Formats: sequence, C-alpha cells, structure tokens
Amino acid sequence: MISVDNISNTNQIITDDDFLDYALSHGFGDLHFKVDPATGMKAIIAIHNTKLGPALGGCRFIEYPNTYAAIQDAMRLARGMSFKAASVNLPLGGGKSVIIKPKGSFDRAQYMHQFGRFVNELNGRYITALDSGTELPDMDIIAEHTPYVASLSKYDGDPSPSTARGILRGIQAAVAFKLGKESLNGVHVAIQGLGHVGFLLARHLHELGATLTVADVSPAAVERAVTELGAKAVSTDQIHKVPCDVFAPCALGAIINDITISQLQTTIVAGAANNQLAHTYHGNKLHDKGILFAVDYVINAGGLIFAASKYLHTPEEKINEQIDAIYTHLTEIFARSAQENLPTSEIADNLAKEKLS
Repeated sequence: MISVDNISNTNQIITDDDFLDYALSHGFGDLHFKVDPATGMKAIIAIHNTKLGPALGGCRFIEYPNTYAAIQDAMRLARGMSFKAASVNLPLGGGKSVIIKPKGSFDRAQYMHQFGRFVNELNGRYITALDSGTELPDMDIIAEHTPYVASLSKYDGDPSPSTARGILRGIQAAVAFKLGKESLNGVHVAIQGLGHVGFLLARHLHELGATLTVADVSPAAVERAVTELGAKAVSTDQIHKVPCDVFAPCALGAIINDITISQLQTTIVAGAANNQLAHTYHGNKLHDKGILFAVDYVINAGGLIFAASKYLHTPEEKINEQIDAIYTHLTEIFARSAQENLPTSEIADNLAKEKLS
C-alpha cells in the first residue's frame, strides 16, 4: 500500500525531473498550473481520476520550500482523494489544489478571486473545498467565479462531527472484528490529539463507556478531557506506548514508523489522522504483529462524505447512512485481510483500484 495521503516514500519520492513520469505511472488524468503576474499567485490543480465522477478535493494555502514540493503535495493528496471516495462509494473522483503561500506580503482576497477563475476554467472537472490554510471566507470569494465549490459559509461548514462519527463507527467495527465485542463499554482507547475531531471522538467514546487515555500539545485540551470525560493524561511522546485496546492517532501523520511500531502495546490502530503509515511496509509490519489497522483513508472518510453532500445536495439522513457504512466498508477489508493473509492497507488499496480501473 501507498498510504494514499502520503504517496512519497523511500522508493517513490517525486523528484524535480520525474513528476510527469510519476503522473503517468500512477494514473493521473490532469495537472494544471496557473500563474497570475498581476497578483503573483501561483497555483496547481492535480486531478487524479474522474472515472466515478468529478474530482473533489480541498485547496491548500500554505508555504512550500519550492515548487516541486507543492506539486508533490497536490499529487499525493489528489491520489488519496480518489482512493478515499472510491472506498466509500461516492460518485466522485480525486483531486487536490495548492496555492503557494508567499513569504512576503500579498493580497489574499485577490489570490482567491484568481483561483476561482482558475477552477472555473476546468468546467467542473475539479471541485474545490476547504483544506489546510484556507477558510470559509476564501471559499465564498472563489464561489463568486465558479459553482464548483463544496465548502461555503451558507452551509454548516464544519466537517469535524462527520469525521468523528465515522471514526467512532470504524473503531466499533475494529473492536467487533478483533476483540469480538459489540459494545465499547470498558474498552481502553488511547487518543493522540484532541483537536476538533479528537475531542469529539473522545466524548463519543466516553458516552459509550470506554476508558480513555489522552495526549495533546494543548494543556487546556488535555485538562478538559480529564475534567469532563474522566480521561487519564500522558505526554505526547508516551501516548503510543500506552497498553490499550485501541490506539487512535488523531494528530500528525507518520505516527506508525520504524521507531514507534515496536513500542505499540495495542491490538488495534484506528484514528482520524491522515498518513498514519510512514511507509508502505509499515502496513505489513502491523499485520505481522497481529495489530489490526483501520485504514486511515477509509475510517476518516466522514469529512469527505460531508463535503460531498453539500455539493451533491445529499439529504441529511443519507449522509448519516453513508458515514455509518464506514463500519461495513472496514469490516469487509478486515475479513478479506484475514482470508488472504494480507495487510488491511493492501486490501483497501486493491479494492479502491478495482473501482477506479
């Protein structure tokens, strides 16, 4: 498996002179570049696959060390969105965009106006949405120039509750499959990261009787979990070492790596973070250790389901059905993993590729 939001690894880093070869070998449909001399805006839209529908993916507005790093980010994330949409049967393809944030002064609103025109030039092949560094007011400006926007202020635009609900359903599926328990009462979950999604997940788990150990860089978030949810607090460098039933990474990616994998004392890894596997082979290592991995781009697809629903005008009850179906999607992956004696990460990739081919 290539952890799909983390395509680059030791063997597959996109180098300065081969990103088009990489695009060819990984099934990319389009790569679009836009520069605007008047504002200085530089933007990239990567469209990976549109077999299932138009490519939906967020717009990042962050600093990059160089242009190739921005291209790599857009490409790896676009492919990840294809896999994520396919894994939960959404009628969408995968895309991603990047606006390179300058280090000096710039006119943010004008950047967004120009980017909106850029999106519109693609005539619906790419639908943009929120991502790192962009905000709802940015999306509102973009929407002045194109209808192909899935995140707007007029919507209830926070995907965190949907993501947290999906993570909960994924944990329930993993606990049922691995531990044979239909209830989370008494199940010990170690949560790394108490941001919007992590804290909502912690609250859901607490309400269902789970025992919580938590860690976060924010002392206030940790104190709140201790006070309101009865959680035990540990440091951020110890959370993955806690003996538990479920380790839930809900912060930075690449937490499953050469160092941490030998320190895990859990039977299940199931959390909200993207890029949980630092490299492809870590999925194999989890499998060999008997640790069940709830594949990140499947378990955290609730946010995509939410964003897609705004563009597709999905009824509320249907949204919840799609999120709850994450339980079924993961159970299918777990069962095939057991039957074929292959990592869940590899099974998930194969299932997605079948739908995209």
